[in-house]
Amino acid sequence: MADICDEIKRRRTFAIISHPDAGKTTLTEKLLLFGGAIHIAGAVKSNKIKKTATSDWMEIEKQRGISVATSVMGFNYGDYKINILDTPGHQDFAEDTYRTLTAVDSVIIVVDVAKGVEQQTRKLMEVCRMRRTPVIIFVNKLDREGRDPFDILDELEAELKIAVRPLSWPINIGAKFKGVYNIFEHSLDLFTPDKQKATERVEIDRIDDPRIDAAVGEADAAKLREDLELIEGVYPEFETGSYLAGEVAPVFFGSALNTFGVKELLDCFVRIAPSPRPVAAVERLVEPSEPAFSGFVFKIHANMDPNHRSCIAFVKVCSGRFERNAPYLHVRSGKTLRFAAPTAFMAQKKNIVDEAFPGDIVGIPDNGTFKIGDTVTSGELIHYKGLPSFSPELFMYIENADPMKAKQLDKGIQQLMDEGVAQLFVHQFNGRKIIGTVGQLQFEVIQYRLLHEYGAQCRWEPMSMHKACWVESDDAAVLDAFKKRKFQFMATDREGRDVFLADSAYVLTMAQNDFPKIRFHFSSEF
Repeated sequence: MADICDEIKRRRTFAIISHPDAGKTTLTEKLLLFGGAIHIAGAVKSNKIKKTATSDWMEIEKQRGISVATSVMGFNYGDYKINILDTPGHQDFAEDTYRTLTAVDSVIIVVDVAKGVEQQTRKLMEVCRMRRTPVIIFVNKLDREGRDPFDILDELEAELKIAVRPLSWPINIGAKFKGVYNIFEHSLDLFTPDKQKATERVEIDRIDDPRIDAAVGEADAAKLREDLELIEGVYPEFETGSYLAGEVAPVFFGSALNTFGVKELLDCFVRIAPSPRPVAAVERLVEPSEPAFSGFVFKIHANMDPNHRSCIAFVKVCSGRFERNAPYLHVRSGKTLRFAAPTAFMAQKKNIVDEAFPGDIVGIPDNGTFKIGDTVTSGELIHYKGLPSFSPELFMYIENADPMKAKQLDKGIQQLMDEGVAQLFVHQFNGRKIIGTVGQLQFEVIQYRLLHEYGAQCRWEPMSMHKACWVESDDAAVLDAFKKRKFQFMATDREGRDVFLADSAYVLTMAQNDFPKIRFHFSSEF
């Protein structure tokens, strides 16, 4: 039993979240660089070799320069096994990010020093607060002109509604940026802009050490001492307990592009971040150290490899030891399955794994067996709490543009919907397929992927729609009457549940008033 506990203590599973362009993918890449998982950063763009970021491997991501799907990467760092989930920052892909947050034990938020906290970051922070997920903040791009670090700290507290405590402090920013004083380890890191290697470090015993003056000049050294005195006076002493409870967020400063301040973040992170925690199932709380295996599917990805039409279900291991070829129960269908080729990921590179422990993410080849939110166990009938699917905001009819490829189109739509990219409804009035999404960009991604991965062409037809909501009632006759009266507004989702398509806020309010016995839901627990 001891070895499971040791493996659990070694694990650190976390997501990196931010607004687009704050430097999240760059930070992920530099963390991999320190873990020895990659040897050259994607920042190297010579004319002969154009390497795109390791974690953005889908074709459309390389073209757009944005991350649209969550990537999973694991590597070893010292005695620790680290699993990073790099999430899309673009708000059109927020659903994917919300789901990812259910599979991690802690979060690193990246904030751009010039732009501060942006809308998307606030929303994601709300999800972290709901789940009491511990958060570390990395203020990025200090080698560019930006705002005063104290202003940034005030804004973080106000906007993210969490207490902060700086654990490193910048010496100037922008063109005059000279380095960072590491409060957590009492050392001075001097900045030299270099994308491949870390910087020189001066170990310091006390803040009045004359070596600081020699390194950064007297004026900057005096300002640093003044700032640090202010920090000690204003912010309470850092305690790991309040960070783990999600009450205080430690803050680090640096420049991910120049690999600066990243190692300090990583060294502190592995020491204070939580190892896998107990997970709530509907029936009971599941401890990671239990001997029996259990886990849930939090993401499904079609076409990890465009040469093979395969889907991969990502399973977060919650308890026990996962073993290759062992019989496991798929709780929803009641079937027993064996997985001959479970994989672990380093971006697109997959390795077959023989075993995995709580906190690890395992990829299982899937030919339509899994849905997002499915539980897999050694035999116990437990259900991990559902992942919400939110009511979409935008709707389009999807039409086949090439009648010869109807089969490919159907298969493509089914697989992309399994991924949870968007939601599919079938109109009961005219039998047409409707795709609902939370962002405009998803329509482009679906069209692009259908064409490039399935060889199917679709075209979109606009429809005016306000909201789709799931309807149910304890009184079958009332539900029946509602469906008859609202016949041209009714659709079904993929589970066959009734969905009411309201074309305006007024229509929705009237329906709610006219039919008090019907419950209207704006999120479906999958």
